[in-house]
Amino acid sequence: MQSTRVEKILNSLSKSNLRNKFHLTQKDIEYIKEKGMDKIKEHAYDFISKRLAPKNLLNDGKQTPMRGHPVFIAQHATATCCRGCLYKWHKIPKNVELSSEQIDYVVDVIMAFICKEMKNN
Repeated sequence: MQSTRVEKILNSLSKSNLRNKFHLTQKDIEYIKEKGMDKIKEHAYDFISKRLAPKNLLNDGKQTPMRGHPVFIAQHATATCCRGCLYKWHKIPKNVELSSEQIDYVVDVIMAFICKEMKNN
């Protein structure tokens, strides 16, 4: 069951000093409220499909900004920011194109983090 997998990884990530430093700002929260969760999820699919899913990424490790969109913050918090982190934390191999199931999983992890952050604010 995917939700159990997502809960387990979020729990593991919450114990990481690095990953635990990332939180949505008030500006991010306002943006999410303005756009709505469905639109944020669309953005997540778009970013993951273009910046993380391709087989070969020339700028891997540098493709996800540290600010500018709530999804970017969530990617860093959930170790879905680059293929190296995706492999280390999620055991998704590098140098292969992400499947639609893997993209769905990554987006689910990102959205779970965002939902958790929204509930805490």
